[in-house]
Amino acid sequence: MKKDIFKIANTKLRSRLIVGTGKYKNFVETAKAVQASGADMVTVAVRRINITDKKKPILTDFLNPKKITLLPNTAGCFSSFEALRTLRLAREMGGWKLVKLEVLGDKKTLLPNMIETVKTTKILVKEGFEVMVYCTDDPLLAKKLEDYGASAIMPLASPIGSGLGFQNKMNITLIIKNAKVPVIVDAGIGAPSDATLAMELGCDGVLINSAIAKANKPILMAKAFKDAVISGRNAFLAGRMKKNYFGSPSSPIKGLI
Repeated sequence: MKKDIFKIANTKLRSRLIVGTGKYKNFVETAKAVQASGADMVTVAVRRINITDKKKPILTDFLNPKKITLLPNTAGCFSSFEALRTLRLAREMGGWKLVKLEVLGDKKTLLPNMIETVKTTKILVKEGFEVMVYCTDDPLLAKKLEDYGASAIMPLASPIGSGLGFQNKMNITLIIKNAKVPVIVDAGIGAPSDATLAMELGCDGVLINSAIAKANKPILMAKAFKDAVISGRNAFLAGRMKKNYFGSPSSPIKGLI
């Protein structure tokens, strides 16, 4: 079997599981969960980074940026203006080029504002950013984002932090079939079985935060998601059997005694 490479823009990753760094009890738990997950990319909410109080710990005290790819994101941004300012600041702070864009449209559902998202994607691409874009599960809008230069499409399975899992497998499948860039399910995954399903559908990766951080045992759950993603990817590469609405015996029916 050919080597199975996961690449986003110019960044190669070993793991197809990307994890968030929010909602944990502390940075120690965050670091242990990341290690257990096997992830080599983590998202960082730029607007929530401590850059003023030198006495407080920061994430990079616990996660080595030389070993883990930090992915700045625009969590908490509700307009193109906020998102652009946040990512331009991130580039000034750390020289980041690969970023995750999310522009939210509603504080209750946290669904993306796709008008602002598309507009912001176009601007960021022109400015030289490699943009991974959080979006709705609309196949047409997902293709538009790719046409405008998005480096990865990140459709939701269900609302952020809901844990509801997939609500529309058909749309996700259509996005995958139409895409020439990586498709990474982002938001709504609640259990390792959801992650396995994402990979079996043909997604290139999954991004998990709440489902790990809010588990009773986050470290163990991180390990469970690691195994689930690997299993789902192997199943996709193996190719599942065709569905049949009639029974088919496992043993030959010819030559019976």
